[in-house]
This record gives sequence, structure tokens and C-alpha cells, in this order.
Amino acid sequence: MSQAVTIISREDGGLAVSKKMAKLNWKPGNMLYPVPAVLISVADSQGNHNVFTVAWTGTINSNPPMVSISVRPERYSYHMLQETGEFVINLTTKELVRATDYCGVICGKDRDKFKDMNLTAIPADLVRAPLIKESPVNIECKVVQVLKLGSHDMFLAEVVAVHVDDRYMDENQKFHLSDAEPIVYSHGEYYTMGKKLGTFGYSIKKEKSTRPNKKK
Repeated sequence: MSQAVTIISREDGGLAVSKKMAKLNWKPGNMLYPVPAVLISVADSQGNHNVFTVAWTGTINSNPPMVSISVRPERYSYHMLQETGEFVINLTTKELVRATDYCGVICGKDRDKFKDMNLTAIPADLVRAPLIKESPVNIECKVVQVLKLGSHDMFLAEVVAVHVDDRYMDENQKFHLSDAEPIVYSHGEYYTMGKKLGTFGYSIKKEKSTRPNKKK
């Protein structure tokens, strides 16, 4: 069923124009887009490592800092997550978009995706999985719980270390992730982010007065 709604828009001269639009009722599905597309690096108990792409990921808690990734059990890297309970979330950028797509469609069982995509694996501080040097942010994680949801298992993990690329730090030690041109994923397509529209809390900030100061 579709439900008609009326939208009133104003044209020049204050005239109102009425348009009929409809809301289409689709079957339940994943329509929460855009989402981050991140590179997940993992390692098994023997030190063999792999990298794969995940879009079902997000922040789930602030204190302690926690994140989640959802992974299909049939994926090659799943057994590595099970063995060690550790992984690294590597944020992706415009420069990494081809690697992001490749690592999401190619299986690491018979391919070295780090070599194929010229990605540099460097040691992490607290987990066995490597960091990806080319990523602007690397988040070391240790799994605390696994939820079997259906098509995917959700790995809930505590963040144990964060690494950032000093190329994106300014003279005041502020990190500018936007300078790295991070990417998002939406309905099978990759996008860079658009221009900044505001900052947290801007909608309730008082506007600065533009009136000239009175002369004494």
C-alpha cells in the first residue's frame, strides 16, 4: 500500500503549490544507508593473516569503548576471528576504494590480498592481527561476545588501542579525518563524503550579534 501525503512548497511571491507524493511500502530489508565500508584485518593462532571488507559495523558503547562487526560464518576469515577473538578495524579512503572493493569480493584462502592490493601489514600493539599502514585510523579490538543472529554473527568487541596517521594532525594536535577523504558504501556503490553542513550542537547555539558596538 502507498500513502499519499501533501507537501506545500513556497515559490517566489509567496504562492503555495501543492504536490501529491506517495510512500511506497517495501518488504523488510536493510535500508540503513550509507554505512562505512572498513577493512578488517585478522590473524589465526599460527600468525597467518588476512584482510576482508565489512559494511555491517558500528559503535555500540562509549565507556568502555566498544564496536561491532557482523560476519557471515562461511567467510574465510571467520575461523580466524574464532581462534583469536581479535581483529583490527582499518578505516578506508578514496585512495583505498579499489582495495576495499577487492577485499570484499576475493577470498583470502588462495590469495594474499595484502600483496595484491599493495597494502602494508604492520604489527599492532595489543592484538595479533596486523594494522594496515595505508589506513588513516586503525582500531585494535578484542571480542567479548558473539551473537548468532541468522545470516550473520555479530562480534561485540572492546577497543583496546587506536592508531592515527600523523599526516592528518594539525599544529594544535587536532585530527582531521576529512583530509583523508573517507568513503562510505550505499546500495552497492562507494562514495566520498560531501561538504560539512554543521557541527555537533550547532542547532541550539546562539547566533553572535552582528550589531555594531555603541560608541561611548
